Amino acid sequence: MTTLGTDAGALALRLVAGERAALARVLTRLERDPAAIAVLDAAIAPHTGRAYTVGITGAPGAGKSTLVGALLDEALRADRRTAVLALDPRSPLTHGAILGDRMRMESATADPRVFVRSMTADPHGGGLSATTPLAVRALDAAGWPWILIETVGVGQSELDVVEAAATTIVVLNPGWGDEVQAVKAGLLEVADVFVINKADRDGAAVLRYDLERLLAAGPKGGWRVPVLDTVASERRGTGELWAAIDAHRQFQEGSGALPLRRQRFSALAIRALVDRELRVRLAAALSEPSIAALVAAVERGERSLPEASAAVLSRL
Repeated sequence: MTTLGTDAGALALRLVAGERAALARVLTRLERDPAAIAVLDAAIAPHTGRAYTVGITGAPGAGKSTLVGALLDEALRADRRTAVLALDPRSPLTHGAILGDRMRMESATADPRVFVRSMTADPHGGGLSATTPLAVRALDAAGWPWILIETVGVGQSELDVVEAAATTIVVLNPGWGDEVQAVKAGLLEVADVFVINKADRDGAAVLRYDLERLLAAGPKGGWRVPVLDTVASERRGTGELWAAIDAHRQFQEGSGALPLRRQRFSALAIRALVDRELRVRLAAALSEPSIAALVAAVERGERSLPEASAAVLSRL
């Protein structure tokens, strides 16, 4: 094994032993050091499969970060060890994450029963990143029984969280026409729990009525999707939300659906890594002089777009 592999393997073992600093370093290397990913994930793989993941999604400004902070406070009261992956938008200038989520959760992060990590979301959409599934596995192997995944808040395109999470929470606000957006985005079909945050505002009752009407008319399944009211800034309703998460977990365990959710997560993880590798290879292929000539041929009308695409694919 190379020096890189030995170092990464030793770091992974420290993570599995519960060393918090090692977990932080592993997460950093997963994001920044593609060469170490294979060794790191191979070392932690036998220790995964125990954590329960909860995805929290919704439009920007819905109060997801405040809600996650309130859930952490409630988790500490119930002595739940909980980790958070907060997906932040990539800065167009520095290409780094904007760490506002961690700042909003600061009240809980001093407790050793809480671990919060901000990560950069993939600019190609989905609300997550190729590293997110790897990070979830690292947290799982490190012994965190509850993992909350807060998406970046990109609206209708951020449905990858449904495949990453065992329970998906969709956060809406009154007065925004969110019930229409829920239908457009397909969130009505993927939400396991709806949360009307800022429920002390006008329009909350109307939004609740519309959601419950749409849910009643939708596909019937064994799980009855609840619609809960919260005022996260005042820590109201988060106890009921945790109860709904527990109920959904028990339903999945009893119905045999949880293993299928875990398989869906693994498929997402594989697809994310394949997609990232293909984009790297595509960028390299497009920089070749022969591709520039091909682009010029398309511009002159001498080659068709399907022909050009096939030529590029042949280089991958």
